[in-house]
Amino acid sequence: MSVTDIPPSGPAPWSVSRDLPPYRGILAVDAKDFTGRPAVEHVTIAAAIPQLLRQTLERAGLGELWKDQRFANHTGDGFVFGFDPTALPRVIHPFLNELQELLTDYNIHATATGPLRLRVSLHVGPLPDSGDPGDGNGTPRNDTHRLLDSKPVKAILASSGNITQVAAIVSQRVFEDAVLSGYTRLHPDRFIEVPATVEGKNFQQRAWLHVPAPSGSLYDRRILGEDTPPDDAQPSTGEAPTPPAQQPAAPTTRYDRSFISHSENVHGGQNINNYDGPGPRDGGAGR
Repeated sequence: MSVTDIPPSGPAPWSVSRDLPPYRGILAVDAKDFTGRPAVEHVTIAAAIPQLLRQTLERAGLGELWKDQRFANHTGDGFVFGFDPTALPRVIHPFLNELQELLTDYNIHATATGPLRLRVSLHVGPLPDSGDPGDGNGTPRNDTHRLLDSKPVKAILASSGNITQVAAIVSQRVFEDAVLSGYTRLHPDRFIEVPATVEGKNFQQRAWLHVPAPSGSLYDRRILGEDTPPDDAQPSTGEAPTPPAQQPAAPTTRYDRSFISHSENVHGGQNINNYDGPGPRDGGAGR
């Protein structure tokens, strides 16, 4: 290819003012432990993921999003596509609940591949979408994948019990625009604030976790990496330490009753004891 065959790149950043690309919602999913599965399962799982997304969108009344998907891409162990951001509140709810329910049904019969559990990330931002090659490339798309690979959402799904099929992470922008605004049915208290980081990547953003069906030990505050003092740790008071004979007995548990305890980096909570499961097919999500 000669230099003359390379399409012009356009003006350099910060050299001229220009219109922003259209805003697009970005939905990405990834299968848990895909690379650890037998190779014979990979083709079946890779084919099942987009079909599950299509069926879930239809069940959630969002079938048009699948038909009108933008810059869709199969990632092997997942799938990503752009969509009209006005649908973000409904992609949060009821889509996430419907995905949890559909995967529950799918896993009952998944004898050929074993259970399939998915991480989901949601973001929004300006991305090229003109029908040309390179559509969908940009920082919002990159950040969507970083959120999907971040430590908190991986840890949450890995620590959950068998009934949890979906763990979702949404960007701060999505949380503000669709959740705090009241446009989605899920209350902000159903989300947990986390610092999203990716090992080996220069990435850290504020984000929010949501698990449609919490299970297992998700109320253990150590799941997201919060340090827990040793049993014999004593607060520093400047006084001589209490003799061992007078020390109080070590606590019998370190668990809080909330989904994950509050800390300066983790806020909000989902209470397992009060969780009453997804609501009716009309989009209910319990409390």
